[in-house]
Amino acid sequence: MSELAAAGGSGYETRLRVWRGDAGSGGLQDFTVEVHDGEVVLDIIHRLQATQAPDLAVRWNCKAGKCGSCSAEIDGKPRLMCMTRMSLFEPGQTITVTPLRTFPVVRDLVTDVGFNYQKAREIPSFVPPEGVGPGEYRMRQEDVSRSQEFRKCIECFLCQDVCHVVRDHEENKPAFAGPRFLMRMAELDMHPLDEADREGLDRARAVQEDHGLGFCNITKCCTEVCPESIHITDNALIPMKERAADRKYDPLVWLGNTIRRRRG
Repeated sequence: MSELAAAGGSGYETRLRVWRGDAGSGGLQDFTVEVHDGEVVLDIIHRLQATQAPDLAVRWNCKAGKCGSCSAEIDGKPRLMCMTRMSLFEPGQTITVTPLRTFPVVRDLVTDVGFNYQKAREIPSFVPPEGVGPGEYRMRQEDVSRSQEFRKCIECFLCQDVCHVVRDHEENKPAFAGPRFLMRMAELDMHPLDEADREGLDRARAVQEDHGLGFCNITKCCTEVCPESIHITDNALIPMKERAADRKYDPLVWLGNTIRRRRG
């Protein structure tokens, strides 16, 4: 008797095509798995592990859409498995689950996302004002709200995966931080208390010259896959491009910066 029948619940069987393999070789393998009402793709992957493929490698943690661990490509679209409901698909429809294409495969659905942590280490951190201790920061509410959206990021790296600048051009990876980290630099650049200039850091120059902001052609593919609905392109990348262009090409901005440097 099937698990579904034994449980006395309603449901159906679905066909899964799951990528199996490692960095050397691999391919899609077909399975038929039971689906219960209200389940998500991660539930079905867990049932597949429990009943047919105990050695299937998959990364997950919270199962609540907040850790970003269970990123995969479902029918070719980067998604969180724990937030992709089976009700999105027709009963009996074949569902294809593959690892993130942009990053090297470790095994099965697990990829090596170390590229992203390397990019994170390359970004100079927040520089607090001198003489201001913890708990003494004062900001206008509109400044808090402006950057709060970007701090919702759960680092699932779906935006990194879908960005064609790195997805289709491996040679761009050394020079391009990707949307997640361009957004991080935009957040720091608009922070009213960040005093990067005191450390000799010019975030607008660095994001353009060191982290590849110019590679981004604002197709909004990163925004479309963000599970937190962050407006990465409209609220971070486009404004950052405008600020970087102003500081580099606007003659009045250049003159003001030159005068301030001389006075300093």
